[in-house]
Amino acid sequence: MIRFIFVAGAIYGLLSVALGAFGAHALKNTLTEELLKTWDTGSRYLAMHAAVLLIVGVWARVETQAGASLDPTMRWAALCFFLGTLIFSGSLFALCLTGVRALGAITPIGGLTLMAGWVLLAMSAAKTL
Repeated sequence: MIRFIFVAGAIYGLLSVALGAFGAHALKNTLTEELLKTWDTGSRYLAMHAAVLLIVGVWARVETQAGASLDPTMRWAALCFFLGTLIFSGSLFALCLTGVRALGAITPIGGLTLMAGWVLLAMSAAKTL
C-alpha cells in the first residue's frame, strides 16, 4: 500500500505539471476564459493532492518502520485522496476537453471524496500521534 501511495503521488505530480502546461499553452487559444480557469482548478487540485499523497506515504513509511502496522484509517484516507483527485480533476479536464457540461455533475463527488480523505487523515492523526 505504501508503494502505491508513493507511485500515485509521483504520477499525479507529473500529470499536474504536464496538464497544467498543456492547458496554459495548447489550450489557451482553444478554450474560453471560464474553461481555462476550470482547467487550472483541476491542475491545482491534482498538484496539491499529489503532494498530500507523498506526505501520507512518508508518514505511513515512518509509522511502519517504527514497528507499527499501517493504520487502516490512513489507508482509507490515501485511497480517498487518490480516487477523489481522479474524479475531481478528471471530470474537470473531461468537461473542458469535451464541452459536455453534464460532466460537471461528477465533480462534487470527487470533492466530497477528497473531504472524506481529509477527515480520515485527521482521525488517523488523532489515533496515531
